[in-house]
Amino acid sequence: MPGNFKTRDLKVMHKIYISSLFLIFFLEIQAQDRAFSQFYASPLTLNPALTGAIEGKFRVSSIYRDQWRQAMQEPFQTFSSALDLRWRMGKERSRYQDHAAVGLMFFHDKAGAVNFSTTQISVSGAYHKALDIRNSQFLSLGFQAGVVQRNINFGNITFEDQFNGTTGYADPTQERLPENNYSFGDFSVGLNYVFSPKSSRFRLFMGGAMHHFHNPTVSFYHKTDSESDLPDNKLATRYSAQLSAQVPVSKGITFLPRAIFDKQDSHMKLDAGGNFRISLSDFRLVSLHLGSYVRPVIDYDDSFRLDAVVALVGIELNNVLIGTSYDFHLGSTAGFNRGTFEMSVAYLGEYEDDLILCPKF
Repeated sequence: MPGNFKTRDLKVMHKIYISSLFLIFFLEIQAQDRAFSQFYASPLTLNPALTGAIEGKFRVSSIYRDQWRQAMQEPFQTFSSALDLRWRMGKERSRYQDHAAVGLMFFHDKAGAVNFSTTQISVSGAYHKALDIRNSQFLSLGFQAGVVQRNINFGNITFEDQFNGTTGYADPTQERLPENNYSFGDFSVGLNYVFSPKSSRFRLFMGGAMHHFHNPTVSFYHKTDSESDLPDNKLATRYSAQLSAQVPVSKGITFLPRAIFDKQDSHMKLDAGGNFRISLSDFRLVSLHLGSYVRPVIDYDDSFRLDAVVALVGIELNNVLIGTSYDFHLGSTAGFNRGTFEMSVAYLGEYEDDLILCPKF
């Protein structure tokens, strides 16, 4: 009987050890929960209510994030691409210009030497309701549902029992590892309010979203009753709030202050700053965006710090938007710079300038 207890306890300890490694690793990449410095360039990962919040009838957008390349042999790489479209609801002559929208989003993230990856495909829908006959105020409600798959490469992990004493870690391991992938459903809901008077170039945007509100289990282990000592890993709900405006400064120059707040369990992140939109032509829609942001965070140990300063440059060429940004992370890892590069591209199809439901970049 004692021997059976030892065997069972040893197995549990092995699983707790591996789970702890994964948990420590996950804490390092929680910022990868669909977070971009160019947050408005990836609206379907920001708030499902922004689905179809465009100045055209459809939008195709992509964004790529390369994080900590100089500090890690295998940097964090994140890519997202989305397609969304909207159409008029109600009678064509109706004074209230309500719109409905649908969207499709693909997201992929890969991190670290163990190639921990997250792949997600989501569909979203939104309804943009005009609140007055002048169509200067809109309230949007959006919902998103998706399937997420997570994968890890055990081939890049070595254990003590694999060392053969001469040539290295060549022997097979006796560790009992879980399956290297699992899937779960993911759901988000959001609201967005827009004040966009026709008589002024001033615009106000406010929104909020709740991601992972059903708290799915995220673990490579399928815990049984005999393994109650293993952690019950639930994906915490992430709450986000967005605030942005367009403030005319002079002819051809607009200031766009903006902020996004994220709260997930004991983690907090705030991106705050602004862009200047500078028109470069009186005859064509060509504009330059120059901006900067700061990012204070609160980590799981309740420590407050300024994580990064972000610089952004973007350009509008008619209905094409191109943006680049660089995160200057404060502090260093092993003497290396933890910089992060992002690039985004978006195309607005069948461009219209009658409704402005979402800021650019």
